[in-house]
Amino acid sequence: MPITVKTVRTSKGKNEFIRFPYRLHRGQPCWVAPLISEVKTSLNTDRNPFYEHAEIEMFLAYRDGRLVGRIAAIIDQNFINVRNEAVGLFGFFDAIDDDYVAKALFNSASAWLREQGMIRMLGPANPSMNDEVGVLVDAFDELPAIKMVWNPSYYPVLYEQAGFKKAMDLWAWTIDQTSITDRLIRVGEKIVKRTKVTFRHPDMKKFNDEIELFRRIYNKAWVENWGFVAWTEAEFQHVAKGLKQIIDPKLALIAEDNGTPIGFLLALPDMNVALRRLNGRLFPFGLLKLLWYSRKIDQVRVVIMGVVEDCRNRGIDTAMYYESFRIGIENGYKSGEMSWVLENNEPMNRALRMMGARKYKTYRMYERLLQHHNRS
Repeated sequence: MPITVKTVRTSKGKNEFIRFPYRLHRGQPCWVAPLISEVKTSLNTDRNPFYEHAEIEMFLAYRDGRLVGRIAAIIDQNFINVRNEAVGLFGFFDAIDDDYVAKALFNSASAWLREQGMIRMLGPANPSMNDEVGVLVDAFDELPAIKMVWNPSYYPVLYEQAGFKKAMDLWAWTIDQTSITDRLIRVGEKIVKRTKVTFRHPDMKKFNDEIELFRRIYNKAWVENWGFVAWTEAEFQHVAKGLKQIIDPKLALIAEDNGTPIGFLLALPDMNVALRRLNGRLFPFGLLKLLWYSRKIDQVRVVIMGVVEDCRNRGIDTAMYYESFRIGIENGYKSGEMSWVLENNEPMNRALRMMGARKYKTYRMYERLLQHHNRS
């Protein structure tokens, strides 16, 4: 049957776009339905400050009148400016296991990006490099941590059949309390002492100030990393406002050298433990379920960590990881995920190996040149 790809132009179409994965992945034991309200916010071009410097075009694929896939094409001007290259993004890809459907969607996104002057497309990013990114290429039987993606095992095949090549792998590491041996404690304490830095938790009474401090350190620390795009103040405050209700200040660390902040680490309780019970809805009974299952959360995700450039190679990253593990265990958490870490970020990966962490998931970013697209 022929495939028809339509551009989303109506609220009905946008609603279909948002809800398609809930139908596609229903019954998959490792898919955690995101809150519908959060997905709506991420795609709201009027209220999400990301769209102050970006634009998005959404597409839906139909076969015989039945919705079979979706994709978004995204142009982030800040991302382009950092690279000085016309790289378009794509994201929110979901489709049935059919390479004709996938190619039709990829080609529609490609055509729109090419019309806007882009020469290459990179993704998935939902919708930016500072949001959920990548395609899971292994460990399909593992639950995703908070703000990380899960997809079926056929997705990487669809990408590669459509001519996409690997751009970069992003790794997820896991560690549990059994990794914290007496030897590691001795080594960890020695590293913390040797760095001569002090650690403090953020002051939640000065939440906005602390968040701005995180943003400034992140933008300094990550500037040379692959895929980096600076957070604007409005974007970071927007994201932080959404996370404020779940942030446990004991799981966040600010590293200071003689009173000057030089690094930070933010870990979050893994709310996916609770969210997987809700199917994307807080009402009418989801809020009660969320509160109930939140009591059972015993794992965390280290979402972001950075040390400013002139303070690296002093073991501060290792010291922060050690401190966060120690504090997490003291507060009843049994395991943690560190994600994502670039495959070529050897200092960070080395620090995690030293801590006894295990690399257990790979998320892949794909790219292709727009002048060499495949036709379905």
